[in-house]
Amino acid sequence: MEEHTVKIISTGSLTHDVKKIQVEKPAGYSFIPGQATDVSVNTPEQKNRKRPFTFTGLNNDPYLEFIIKIYPSHKEVTNEIDKLVPGDELIISNAWGAISYKGPGTFIAGGAGITPFVSIFRDLKTKNQIRGNRLIFANKRKADIIMEKELRELLGSDFINILSEEEHPDYYHGMISEEFLLANAGDFNSKFYLCGPPPMMNALKKQLAALGVEKNSITFEF
Repeated sequence: MEEHTVKIISTGSLTHDVKKIQVEKPAGYSFIPGQATDVSVNTPEQKNRKRPFTFTGLNNDPYLEFIIKIYPSHKEVTNEIDKLVPGDELIISNAWGAISYKGPGTFIAGGAGITPFVSIFRDLKTKNQIRGNRLIFANKRKADIIMEKELRELLGSDFINILSEEEHPDYYHGMISEEFLLANAGDFNSKFYLCGPPPMMNALKKQLAALGVEKNSITFEF
């Protein structure tokens, strides 16, 4: 797979453990909203340590954007990325991924699993096609919600939050269950888009199957 060396243009914090990074866009580079690329830090020690990250900007932006959750305890690629400043370099591959928009439906994300949906929602907004989609976003605490303000502006009342470790009057509390999906997921004959930690994904697929959602109506990263 072809590789490209790109310089970091800007970095910034979105939450206590999530960063936004914008990098140069190679000539002719393109992606479909929802896709990702393999990323490594361009130093002798790190260049072979790759990890996938999703594009969160638009394909016609003059730069590439990533929203990256930092895991200090993992001692892996995200820790090195957290140290980078404008002018430092990343190595990226061509775009890949199974998640893409296939029609109106319900998006269900857990934590950093929101990232493939960010580009999709932004793209739909530019096309005036965001109506008819909803997002269920599961996090531990309110402080963990990534891009809450923008997602609220994009989706309005179709932006539904649930917190597992904090009770808050404006958010649902607990874990996503079949009962929660019945009350909040909308039309079970529409499309469903899933992205989150593997245990959450496995549970959701079983719950949706029990609620009559067809396998070919569910889009997720393999």
